[in-house]
Amino acid sequence: MALIVQKFGGTSVGTSERIQSVADKVQGFREQGHDIVVVVSAMSGETNRLVALAQSMQAEPSPREMDVLLSTGEQVTMALLSMALIERGCPAVSYTGSQVAIVTDDVHTKARITHIGTERILNDLRHGRVVVVAGFQGRDEQGNITTLGRGGSDTTAVALAAALKADECQIYTDVDGVYTTDPRVVQDARRLDRITFEEMLEMASQGSKVLQLRAVEFAGKYNVNLRVLHTFQDGPGTLITLDEGSAMESPVVSGIAFNRDEAKLTIKGVPDVPGVATRILGPISKASIEVDMIVQNAAEDNTADFTFTVHRNDYRRAVAVVEQIVADLDARGYEGDTKIAKVSIVGVGMRSHVGVANQMFEALAEEGINIQIISTSEIKVAVVIAEKYLELAVRALHTVFELDREPIDDEGV
Repeated sequence: MALIVQKFGGTSVGTSERIQSVADKVQGFREQGHDIVVVVSAMSGETNRLVALAQSMQAEPSPREMDVLLSTGEQVTMALLSMALIERGCPAVSYTGSQVAIVTDDVHTKARITHIGTERILNDLRHGRVVVVAGFQGRDEQGNITTLGRGGSDTTAVALAAALKADECQIYTDVDGVYTTDPRVVQDARRLDRITFEEMLEMASQGSKVLQLRAVEFAGKYNVNLRVLHTFQDGPGTLITLDEGSAMESPVVSGIAFNRDEAKLTIKGVPDVPGVATRILGPISKASIEVDMIVQNAAEDNTADFTFTVHRNDYRRAVAVVEQIVADLDARGYEGDTKIAKVSIVGVGMRSHVGVANQMFEALAEEGINIQIISTSEIKVAVVIAEKYLELAVRALHTVFELDREPIDDEGV
């Protein structure tokens, strides 16, 4: 007997047949005695269809009207799922984000949640109803419809779970959990039974696509137990939790994340003086370009080479800004590279083990892979390498850190 928030993404509700299957799953949980709140995304492909319609009307659609339009995708799904549940004799009611009172700021297309009203949902649960909520959307203080941006439905589910003090938030996807790395790259990749918020945050930020970073941040902040499950396959999935478990249960490295969507820019011969980093990154930030990794190398002539990475989609815009920076700083020029990738090892066990980074570097060196940039945190080591070596690097690291082996339990069995 628990209060569970379940989220089903676009592929999970991509057809009427799949919505029927989701209804069967939801009904099964309710018959076990659980209180269920369901958050749904738009049917797969629907958001792209709506975006194309908007662009056929306006070259750069109004953000406010875009939110009004895009919010309709989730409304279709919530109504259809509620109908399917009612047809099964399972009382259900659907709500838009506005009806539930998911209140956000007024930043259209990428709003942030400020408050959630729970009275309406709790009343329905007390009366035995399944509550189906449209993900990805809310309303601002003036009543305008807003959307939460990329990963918004995951964020909606986690935020509702936090507000309702749910026992668990279950994210249903087309994979059966979080793996040590992408099984398409490493066939022996292993599903993790559990992973900490910290590890999942690092995995998501370093390229893992299973969960959106924003949703994991929200879950960690409010200590919402997350579980990743396959929509159409039974299994325990992966639990994402605050608890690190015993030292024996925590491997040195829990997983390997990677990101192909990286590009690198190096400004050569900038003055090696205080404030130069701000003069470079300030204009980049003003152009709404997010910088990932940064390295500065000083030379003997009082100049330095300043290197940073950006998302590959932002590369051309970044080049335009960098050309102006080179002129303003009287630098020697710049170099760019769009054929790089980032590979990261992640694990809370790294806190209590030394030499992990060196082990990673040795493994890459043995494969003849040159490291271009290094970035570290307490539980992560990330490197930039040539993209052509990405899969080789991931496989080598997966083997070196023995991620294909089942963990030893705390009794040594």
